[in-house]
Amino acid sequence: MNKSTLIDEASYCEIDQWIAKYPDDQKQSAVMAALRIVQDQNGGWLTTELMDAIALYLEMPAIAVYEVASFYSMYELKPVGRHKICVCTNLSCMLNGAEQIVGYLEEKLGIRLGQTTSDKKFTLKEVECLGACGDAPMMQIGRQYYENLTPEIIDSILDKLD
Repeated sequence: MNKSTLIDEASYCEIDQWIAKYPDDQKQSAVMAALRIVQDQNGGWLTTELMDAIALYLEMPAIAVYEVASFYSMYELKPVGRHKICVCTNLSCMLNGAEQIVGYLEEKLGIRLGQTTSDKKFTLKEVECLGACGDAPMMQIGRQYYENLTPEIIDSILDKLD
């Protein structure tokens, strides 16, 4: 497999672990994991060059990698803040106050959905269902879910982030 110097060796090792889970002729099945790994390596977002390197390594067309990266909301194609706040605005969350949660976060952070604070600490993002409908409204920061949100709970969560 062809390697790019844009992806570090630790990331290649992790990608190889995912490739090993699939038949030899299906290594492109590891594309979602590879995108996540490389995005984490790059501070939370993907460049075209990094996606090209993934395509080269997985021996698949670059356009196929771009399609995956642009379809799923967990991938970022532009820089994001240190903490990406993903607020679910799907039906269950909306019925349980997601609109008020978004409004509170926008006011508290001084940004709108899709924007990053000037200090690059927070990015606020609207996402589809994150599968925590029973405890709506909810948000995700990093890999952590926060449920049954209120302004007080949000303040407590944000105060603990560096």
